[in-house]
Amino acid sequence: MRMALFEPDMPGNVGTIIRLAACLDVPLDIIEPCGFPFGDRALKRAGMDYLERAAIHRHDDWAAFRDRRRERLVLLTAHGDVDYADAAFAPDDILLLGRESAGVPEPVHAAAALRVRIPLARRARSLNVAVAAAMVLGEALRQTGYFPK
Repeated sequence: MRMALFEPDMPGNVGTIIRLAACLDVPLDIIEPCGFPFGDRALKRAGMDYLERAAIHRHDDWAAFRDRRRERLVLLTAHGDVDYADAAFAPDDILLLGRESAGVPEPVHAAAALRVRIPLARRARSLNVAVAAAMVLGEALRQTGYFPK
């Protein structure tokens, strides 16, 4: 299981997701460009001392990521076909999260083999990307039995 962030905008969210990845021993791919300098203080503050513990792989762009990673892409999207709790996850899936401000472009959306959504209350627009990452990663790890021992 891996997570991937597509061109993230907000350092605080990235730092939180880095901490999540480190605590659950899940590699994290960051697909650049980021909307902030990667060494940003807010990233370091949110990631705390977990930055050194996380297995982070940075990619120059979407093409570089796709050249290196061939596992099944599972996109977390408000336009998903399946509720995340009803999806069947596999141990080698990559959970892909889009930009906080814009999601992912159509070619990236189309590249996903599975598109999952988190059901929300009628008037809610969206969850924070780090909260969404934790919810779906937790379910994926539960299904596959890959929580750290």
